[in-house]
Formats: sequence, structure tokens, C-alpha cells
Amino acid sequence: MPYYKGLRELVDILEQRGKLVRISRPIVKETEIIPLVRLQFRGQAEEKRKAFLFENVVSVTGKTFNASVAVGTFAASREIYALGMMCDSKEIGQKWVQALLHPIQPVLVGSAPCHEEVHIGDDLIREGLDALPVPVNTPGFSGTLRTTASHVITKDLDTGIQNCGCYAGKFLDRNLIGLSVGPTHHGSIHWRQYRDRGTPMPAAIVIGAPPNIAYTSVTSLPYGVDEIAVAGGIAGEPVEMVKCKTVDLEVPAHSEIVIEGEVAIDRRVGSASFGEFTGYMCKGAPNTNYLMRVTCIAHRRQPIYSVFLSQMPPSESSKIVQIGLENIFYKHLRHDCNISGVLDVAFPESGGGRMICIIRIKKRNPSDVWQALSAANGFASDRAKIIVAVDEDIDPRDPDAINWAMSFRMQPHRDIHIMRGRTAGLDYSAYDPAGPREARIYPEGLGASSLMIDATMKWPYTPISLPMKKHMERAVEIWHELELGPLELKSPWYGYNLGCWSEEDEENADLITRGAYKEVGKKLLKQ
Repeated sequence: MPYYKGLRELVDILEQRGKLVRISRPIVKETEIIPLVRLQFRGQAEEKRKAFLFENVVSVTGKTFNASVAVGTFAASREIYALGMMCDSKEIGQKWVQALLHPIQPVLVGSAPCHEEVHIGDDLIREGLDALPVPVNTPGFSGTLRTTASHVITKDLDTGIQNCGCYAGKFLDRNLIGLSVGPTHHGSIHWRQYRDRGTPMPAAIVIGAPPNIAYTSVTSLPYGVDEIAVAGGIAGEPVEMVKCKTVDLEVPAHSEIVIEGEVAIDRRVGSASFGEFTGYMCKGAPNTNYLMRVTCIAHRRQPIYSVFLSQMPPSESSKIVQIGLENIFYKHLRHDCNISGVLDVAFPESGGGRMICIIRIKKRNPSDVWQALSAANGFASDRAKIIVAVDEDIDPRDPDAINWAMSFRMQPHRDIHIMRGRTAGLDYSAYDPAGPREARIYPEGLGASSLMIDATMKWPYTPISLPMKKHMERAVEIWHELELGPLELKSPWYGYNLGCWSEEDEENADLITRGAYKEVGKKLLKQ
């Protein structure tokens, strides 16, 4: 089956699978869209989450829009993410690694659905960005109208390789946008190239992209790797691209909306408050955004305006970043760094899907753990602030199992290392949000810090203090015979040997289960 050409095909599949809520009644974009979707992330289990399609969007002033709004279509849950990848949820990691190892270069086409309507010149000025039904992210606290699922395409001046990163765009006027691109992000590297050569930087904001574009744009791929080519690897076929109308860039042909423009190199603009993945509002600050002057807005007829539900985790943002980073880091550690003992990598959603990294590892050499911890720490300066290595019997996605490992397989004086030199980004634990902007970039002149923890066993342990597997399996049989309800067993659910257990220990345990406790007593009395 061919991969999705665009977002609409994914929406159809979500509806067929019972994973879409279609709302036709009028919904106010400033105050009702995001609160309505937010309820399922604060009040329902992940497996119950769905995508939302709002077909009758109005503004608080009564304005109507010839467009719908989609929220949660890419990653409201792992199941929805898997539908976007066109695979089973258990195959996501395999598909990611395959795409990273075997990217497929995009192909250029002459015409495209994203150019069904093109607005430039006077046509653009008449309404411009006002025609787009952009929801308010955190009503009551947001001081700006801000895009979230906005995949910004820029280009390296020397190599010609495009970058597709997910950067927020803050609407300033009908034809002006403030682009939020962090100083370590690849879009900023491109901007500095153009600044040094004295020419404005072309940029294109893609909204409502095919799902594989959404997945690659939010993931921290190495500089110079074309996200569109990796998206082709996910699809197993080239992504169709089309030339922009007013700037020298190429965009996915089946996008819903494309905003083209030029980014000034001699002026930056401030920001009002906005919510972020940390679960806190970001205060406004001067000179934090690049100024983009819009030169063209192109879109499909009756386009779908796509939104990532972001801000407080769990959210669509934390889920889509979580799954991408888990597989990027796994490929980095296992393939690039040749640490064959790495079995799995997990990024809990509670850490925004990016700040806590759990590495499940089977040690083949005592040095494997610290090689893995160090390699993960060095991958990105704004990801994986806390990195924990656990043994192969620990479920890296179970907080109870991780806490247990850190409680009883780690000593702080020996198994913890703290390193400075990180960028703080939006992490308020590193700086006062009311303080100077410089502190956010590199606090205290030494940078923010990361914490690496070796929570693996350093020597053989006694068995897990749970009943042996055969006794637990018999208990499961009795449970079901008695119709006591469904079970969701979490690892470990039975005891197993961890190496420090003698033949006498085994013999005593066998005697006890056979009712011969007095035989054990005789042995103990002789001691």
C-alpha cells in the first residue's frame, strides 16, 4: 500500500479506525478549540485519546473561515503515531532505524495541490494571515497568536541542503511573523550564514504536512541530514516536492498550507507570553524572534489548518517528540556508537518527551554503561538533561521499575556524574524567567547541567523477592477460573535469580514449598 500523500488521507484512516472526533458545530478558535482537546489529555488514558477535526471554526469576533482545524492527528497517542507511520506500534522503532539508515531523496514535480490557491501582492495584503484559523494555545495566558505544527524550511547557503525544523511562528500582522528559532537549532545556523553575506534568508512555513514530514521535523537529526529524505525513508518512497512561488525553496507538494517569506538579517523582534512543553508559560522578551515578511500564502481549497497540542505534558507535542527521540537515540547509541548492548531507549512524557532519558542495556563490558551515558549526553545540548542506565530486566517505560532500580542498584557517591555546558532553553530551573536573556542561552557562563546515573547492578544480586514463575503462572490460572477480572501484569511479576544464590538456598526454598519446613529447621539448629 502506498504511503499517505497528504494529511487528508491520514484523517480518513483515523476516522475509519474510530480515532477521529469530527465536530461540525461552531467552535471559537480563541477560547474553545484547545481547551476542548486538552480535556482528554488531563482526563483520559492514552489509549482513549483521539484526533479532532473542527469543521466550523469561528473567531471571537464572529469571523468565519474557509478552512478546518485538525488537532492531534499525528501523535495524540502511540496508536495514532503508528497509524501515521503505517505500521504496528511495535514496529515503529524498526521503521525509524530503517529510514535513518536508508533515506530516500525527494523528487521535484511541476504542479501541486498546495498551489490550488495562491495569494501574492495586493491579494495577500487584503487578508493575508488573517485568513488562517489559528487557535490560541493557552487561552487566558497566551499573549501571542502562535503556530505549533509549523515545519519551517530553510537552506544551507554552501551545500544547498534544506532543513525542515518545527519552529513556532508568532503572528504580528497580516504579513509579518516572528519566527522562534533557538540559537542551537539548524535554522539559526542558516540565518547566520545569510547575515554574514548580507542577504535576507528565504523561508517557507509548511502547515498540514504529510505525517512523515511532521515526524522528522520535530526530531533532532544531525546537521546536514535532509529531514525530507528521512521522511522518504519512512514512506519507502520519495516525497514529492514543488518549487515555491516567491522564494528559492522546495516544499512538500501535498501540504495543506505554505507560507513563504524572507527573514530579515538586520532586525529581530520581541515576544509576548506563550505556553511551552515544560508545562509553564514563557514570558515575553525583546529581540528573541527573527522577523519574517510574508511574500506568498498558498494552500489547498478549503485547507486543513494543523495544530500540535503542546504546552503541559502529556500532550501531542510530548508524544511526537518522545517517540522520535527514543528511536534517534537508539540508532545513535547502537549503530553510530557501536554499543551493541543497548536494548532500548525511553523518554518519559512527563519530562516533555525530551528531558529524561532511560537507557536499557545489557553490559558486555563494565565500560559499556558510561560509554552509553556519555554518548547520550553529547548528542544534543538541549535534550536528555537526566540520563539513567538500567539493566536488561528493568522496563524503561515503567516509572516504578526505574525508581526501584535507582533506589537499590545505585550509590550517589559512586554512580552519579554531573556535567556543565548545556544550553538551558526554556528550562526555568536553570535561570530566573524574569532575568536577562543571556542566562537562558548559557547560565552562569558555564552553561546548564546534565545528570548521568548508572542504576545498573555492579555485582550479582540475590533473586527478586517475588514468587517463582511457575507459582505465579498457576496463580494466573486460578485468577481467571475465578473470573476476577482482567490483569495488566507489570515487569517484574515473578521472581528470578540474579546470580547470588546457592544450591543450599535453592534446596531450602524447595523444602518450604513442599511443606517440609522442619527439615530446614534441623539444618538451622545445627548451625
